Amino acid sequence: MTSPLQSAVEDPYEILARAQEKIDKLRNIKPYLIDLSLRENPVGSRIGQTIADKRFILPRVRAFGFENILLGTLDYSMPDALEVDDDFMMELRDQGDKMKGCFAFTDIGLVETEGCLEVFTPSPSQVKLKNYKVPNTMHEIYLSDAGMDNQYTLETLRISIPKSIEWLNDNIIGDDGGKPRIIINIVDGCDAFAENPARTFSILSLLAEQPIEGISIEDDRGTYMPFQVGAFVAAARTIIPKEMKLLVHMHAGGGFENASVIEALLNGADGVWGGLPKRAAIIGHASLGELIANLVRVGNEHMKDYQLENLLTLATTFQEIDDDEPVPDDLPILGHNAYRLPLSFFRQTADRFMDLPPEAIGGKYRYRICPVVSDTAVIAGRLAEVTGNPATDYSEDVLKQMIRLMRQDLRDGTRIDYDEPDELLELLARASK
Repeated sequence: MTSPLQSAVEDPYEILARAQEKIDKLRNIKPYLIDLSLRENPVGSRIGQTIADKRFILPRVRAFGFENILLGTLDYSMPDALEVDDDFMMELRDQGDKMKGCFAFTDIGLVETEGCLEVFTPSPSQVKLKNYKVPNTMHEIYLSDAGMDNQYTLETLRISIPKSIEWLNDNIIGDDGGKPRIIINIVDGCDAFAENPARTFSILSLLAEQPIEGISIEDDRGTYMPFQVGAFVAAARTIIPKEMKLLVHMHAGGGFENASVIEALLNGADGVWGGLPKRAAIIGHASLGELIANLVRVGNEHMKDYQLENLLTLATTFQEIDDDEPVPDDLPILGHNAYRLPLSFFRQTADRFMDLPPEAIGGKYRYRICPVVSDTAVIAGRLAEVTGNPATDYSEDVLKQMIRLMRQDLRDGTRIDYDEPDELLELLARASK
C-alpha cells in the first residue's frame, strides 16, 4: 500500500524533463540583441573611448553580426556639454554613413499644463536624435519613487509617454524611411516591480497600447535575484502583447547577472541589450559575449549568425581599448585564465553536452601551473608554451619529478610561482638532475 507521503513525491524523471524543456527553449530561441559596445562598456571603464576608438569598433560589431547597434547616449543632465557620442553621431550623419539598425538613448519629453492647454516639449535628447538623423531610440523612463523624484509625477509621466512617442513617430525618420523603432527602457524596472507592482502594471498597460517596438526592463544596480527577475518578466509578459519586444539588461552588482538573463529568456523575454565585453557600469554586466557563448553551450544554432570565431578576440580587444589594461585574468568565459588548464580533468570538449571548448568562440586551450593539482600533461603543455619545444620532448619521469618537487617545496614551507617562466625552467632543471 502506498503511503500519502510516497504518493506526494514527484517522479524524478519528470523533474529532469522540466529542466530539459528549459534547455530546449534556450536552444531554439533567436534572441533580439542590441549591441552597446560603443556605450555600455566605456561607462564603467577607466578611460572611455575617443572618436577614433568608436570608428574602430563600429564596423567590427557590424561585421560580427549585430543588426541592432546603439551609438551612444544623448546626455540628459547636461545636454549643452557635448560628448564623444554626439561627435560620433554627427560624423556618421555628415559622412552619409548608413545608420540602419542604429539606436541612441533618449529621455522623454514632458507635457505641461498652461491654462486649459496641455503643451508638449520634446527633451533636448529627442531634438538631438532628430538633428543627428539616428533612426531608432531606446527611450528612457523611471518608475520608482527615487527614480521619478525631481523629474516628474506619475500623472505627468502618464500623459507625457504617449505624447513623447507621438513626437518621435512624427519627427524621426526610421530605417528605410519608415517609422523609428522605439523601445521604452524602464531604467529602474526591477525596483519598480518590487516597490509598487500596481503602478508598474498600470504603466505597462499604457505602453502596451502604444505604437512602439518594445519595452526594456533594467536591474540598474544588479541587486535582484534571478528568480525575481524571472517573475518580473513573466508578470510583464502577461500585459505586453506577444508582437511587442520585451528586453532586459542586467548589471553585475550581486553576481547574478548571467543567471538573471537566462531566467528572463525562460520567462518570456525576447532579448537582451549590452556590450560584447564584460566591462560596464559598477563592476560589469550580463554581456552579449557571455550570453552568446552560453547559448552556444546549449547548442543554439542561431548563434551561427554571428562570427563566433571572433567572439573572444573582439570582446577582449574592446575591453582593452576601454580600460587601457588587460582583461582580468580570472573573468569567466572571456578572461585569460578561462581556458588555461590547471588540470587535464577540467578540459571542456565539443562532444560533451554543456561544455564550451575555447575553439567554439575563437580561443584555444593554454596551460597554467598550480602546484597542488597540475598533472604531467599540464606541465608539459606549459613547458611547450615557455620554451617553444613540443610537449613530447619532456619525459614522463621528469614531469613526475617536477610534481614531487612542487609538493615537497610546499611541505617545506616554500611558496613559488611555478607558472612564471623562470621559475618553471628552474624547476625543470632541478627535476632533470
